[in-house]
Amino acid sequence: MYRETNQRSIVKGISWRVVATTTTIVIVYVFFGRLDLAIAAGMIETVLKVGLYWIHERVWFKIHWGKKKIEPFNLWFTGLPLSGKTTIADKVYEELEKLHIPLERIDAKDIRDLIPDIGFTREDRNRHMHRIGFLIQKLQKNSISTVASFVSPYKESRKAIREMVTNNIVVYVKADIQTCKQRDYKGVYEKAMNGELQNFSGVNDVYEEPQHAEIVIDTDTTTIDDAAKTIAKYIRKHYVK
Repeated sequence: MYRETNQRSIVKGISWRVVATTTTIVIVYVFFGRLDLAIAAGMIETVLKVGLYWIHERVWFKIHWGKKKIEPFNLWFTGLPLSGKTTIADKVYEELEKLHIPLERIDAKDIRDLIPDIGFTREDRNRHMHRIGFLIQKLQKNSISTVASFVSPYKESRKAIREMVTNNIVVYVKADIQTCKQRDYKGVYEKAMNGELQNFSGVNDVYEEPQHAEIVIDTDTTTIDDAAKTIAKYIRKHYVK
């Protein structure tokens, strides 16, 4: 969140006083016809009111009445590998940055690069999701919202995230398995089908579709831009009014 600094308040006060003082000088001169009296009145008023304006701003800064706090939220993108989660999440992050709210982007690849020996078994992944939930909790305590994209194939790990974080919004990026294979520029689906990769969601491990996702994006029928606009609109409606 942003706060008004003392320097900014002073500059605002000075810029306003230039306008106000000029007005005072003109009024005094019109009524009394004396330029020296008009300038003197304007200067005295300027010195007094710049100080009063600064005090007024500081007092109102400490008053919480009339302020509405933006509650942090977590956009949780889930879906099969190469369903389009990361691409859409990146686009949504760009859209939400325009709102000038505290926001962080968390992606599975970045976390696994940071902690490479996580593992892909059900137990490993569920444990990993608790780590991510803890990270998001800490960010939310500082009023920072998050855009997170993880395959998160198991219902119990998604449930854990929902219970751990505030205002969790599940975005199910839905894509047919054949569509995902066609997008497989990494060749990971082929490796999984050949047995080179184990515990691969959708091939030799399950992907349990979310039953209660707040938003469902079907990438077979929805473009990236349209998906991002839909999700950003949801956030504006429910969290940034």
